[in-house]
Amino acid sequence: EVHLVESGGGLVQAGGSLRLACAASGFTVADVAIGWIRQAPGKEREGVSCISSKDGTTDYADSVKGRFTISSDNAKNTVYLQMNSLKPEDTAVYYCRASYYGINYWGKGTLVTVSS
Repeated sequence: EVHLVESGGGLVQAGGSLRLACAASGFTVADVAIGWIRQAPGKEREGVSCISSKDGTTDYADSVKGRFTISSDNAKNTVYLQMNSLKPEDTAVYYCRASYYGINYWGKGTLVTVSS
C-alpha cells in the first residue's frame, strides 16, 4: 500500500529555514517523480518543486528558485525540501505527491507558517 507522510513544518520567522521531509512507503522514491505542492489559505494549490531521482532532474517554481532545494535519500526512501530565506508568502500547507502507475498519491500535508 502506498503512503506518503510529510513532516517538518512549523512556525518560523521571516528569513528563517525549515526542512520538510516526505517519507514514502509502498514504492521506491528512486523509481518515480515526487513533487512538493503547497496551498495557502484562500488560494489554489501551487507546484513548488519536483525531483526525478532516476535521472536527478529537479524543477522549481520561480517564486522559490534560489531559496528552496529538493533532494532525495534513496536509502531512507525520503524526499526533502530545504527551505531557506522564508517569506510570509511561503505560508501554506505543503503536500508531497507521487505518481505511481498512473495514480497520484498525496500525503496529508504539513503546515508551514512564516511570521513577519
